Amino acid sequence: MKHHESISAGLWSRRRTMVAAIAALVLLPVEISDAGWLSDLFASPSKHAKSSKHHKPAKHLASHEPHTAKLAALVPNFAIPSALKSTETCEPAKFRIVLDVGHTAESEGAISARNVAEFVFNLRLAKRIEEKLKDEGFAETRLLVTEGKARPSLFRRVSVANNLHANLLLSIHHDSVPDKFLEKWEFEGKKSYFSDRFSGYSVFVSNKNPHYETSLLFANLVAKEMKAKGLQYAEQYSQPVMGHYQHPLLNKETGVYSYDKLIVLKSAVSPAVLLEAGSISNRDEELNMSSPERQDMITSSVAAAVKEFCDLRSARAAR
Repeated sequence: MKHHESISAGLWSRRRTMVAAIAALVLLPVEISDAGWLSDLFASPSKHAKSSKHHKPAKHLASHEPHTAKLAALVPNFAIPSALKSTETCEPAKFRIVLDVGHTAESEGAISARNVAEFVFNLRLAKRIEEKLKDEGFAETRLLVTEGKARPSLFRRVSVANNLHANLLLSIHHDSVPDKFLEKWEFEGKKSYFSDRFSGYSVFVSNKNPHYETSLLFANLVAKEMKAKGLQYAEQYSQPVMGHYQHPLLNKETGVYSYDKLIVLKSAVSPAVLLEAGSISNRDEELNMSSPERQDMITSSVAAAVKEFCDLRSARAAR
């Protein structure tokens, strides 16, 4: 996975990077373009290579209750976080979602089975999600793109999201595996690495986030929608074979995990969730992740989850 953060947001990577020069990096200003793009001068360490390699009148409430009951049935141990019970209504046009593109062009995260950088996958999917959310009326959706290298970028991107007063932060990534599971093969004449042993998406939250319960709610909504599309979650993170990459499985039905060390999650002042959309070290899944069909499934899942989250927030505010 990329847990890209322990220090970073990445996990493993078969490439080794030097970190001695990190302290010498200089922070540059963040710019927001007319298109809503954000650029930040610091990157998250790559998963593989970096950490060693990776509110409404009460009369409208009835329309929300069935939805809430349905959600409770679909999500085990579902409960409305107290944080949502006294909040203001959610107006899609004003609701700000920050989409954090995992890693950077310089510190690109994992490398796929066909030698494509994770950052390429992350940016492509995040753009599609941004477009979908805006089409659904969430006009304040922002894409957060980071440049540069190393750990400082993680704090920098969180700072940008916090300064933007995000209502939700969703960090987009694609997964891989620890080096010990990688096998060699040749693709287009180049030495490559793959692991077809594991596949699937996974969703992470941090108990250290100030809005942990709300983060968990959104994570469950995203995972529920992914599963409803027929997608399977990555079960390996609950298994001892993963060693120190093993994480507590919070929802065994949909694949929501806890990962408290992730800077992007624990340091955000808004609810924050990290999505590993799928494994790009798995040769078949890499091809699926590159297909418009799979990207649309994930994009639709995220958009549906955001809308459900917004509905729940408004329903509670109406009480």
